[in-house]
Amino acid sequence: MAKVGIIMGSDSDLPIMQEAIDILKSFEIETEVDIVSAHRTPEKLFSYANNAHQRGIKVIIAGAGGAAHLPGMVASMSPLPVIGVPVKSRNSIDGWDSVLSILQMPGGVPVATVALDGAKNAGILAAQILGSSDSDILQRIISYKEGLKEKVIKAAEGLKR
Repeated sequence: MAKVGIIMGSDSDLPIMQEAIDILKSFEIETEVDIVSAHRTPEKLFSYANNAHQRGIKVIIAGAGGAAHLPGMVASMSPLPVIGVPVKSRNSIDGWDSVLSILQMPGGVPVATVALDGAKNAGILAAQILGSSDSDILQRIISYKEGLKEKVIKAAEGLKR
């Protein structure tokens, strides 16, 4: 059963959102992936947001470009944590419209927001949320972070040679 739902407003967002899919796969966390447009398929958005928790989803990652209403709308209806990924799209104003649309949520409707095109970090954050109550996932996160540390140490040692 998928634990993380990854949704995006358009298939053009998939190259960015693939980074979340890939990192979650590396943590052995099952995902479900779908296209849910806030503007073109509002009924599907309502259904997804209202029912994801009943399907066993624990965290939702929602990526969107342009006006980027998808993460906020999902967060307004779902009891689950939502992580928003602003996507720099072809109709975007250098991505700022997406960043601000996801970041500037009203009180009571939180959306955790990562950097522009930051789907990898969204996947890591979702894994950390799950790891807070799953010791196997937590161990995989700890190992991942140790790996990051080792890369930096090796790079620093390489500079000294």
